[in-house]
Amino acid sequence: MTRADLTTVPDFHKRYVEHVKDYDILEALKISSSETLELVKSIPESKGDYRYAPGKWSIKELLCHMMDTERILAYRALRFARNDKTPLSGFEENDYAPEANAQNRKIGMIADEMQRLRLTTIDLFANFTGEMLKRKGLANNLELSVLNLGYIISGHESHHRKILKERYMSQIQ
Repeated sequence: MTRADLTTVPDFHKRYVEHVKDYDILEALKISSSETLELVKSIPESKGDYRYAPGKWSIKELLCHMMDTERILAYRALRFARNDKTPLSGFEENDYAPEANAQNRKIGMIADEMQRLRLTTIDLFANFTGEMLKRKGLANNLELSVLNLGYIISGHESHHRKILKERYMSQIQ
């Protein structure tokens, strides 16, 4: 069993890890994915471009942001697990969102992609050894362990699922 250690999670990321800290890492990844997919599959296609306020992402942009972030964090975990000591840069989510081609995607296709992505993330983390999970690296000037990156992936998804429910779905149903 592997659990998050909040004392080693950078402050910015603690709000994400709080959502999943009581689960084993693989369990956290599976549960958050299952709950998110259930919600995403319930969204009517006609609401994919809905924004709860001017200047906010559309539902489809939010979903694409979740996938972009998972890919970046999983890449960081891979690099650190392989003992790569090269410091990694950050990324600007607001620059990525308009480049995701979200407006030309269908929610059903995004849901399928999210499911496939999470399965590969689970495969990645399932094959890290205990030693690999403890390895650390620098990303965006923050020290992160491989294990914490897994919890951040799951918690980030849970954080945005909550926003999707509270700020988007409550307005369209």
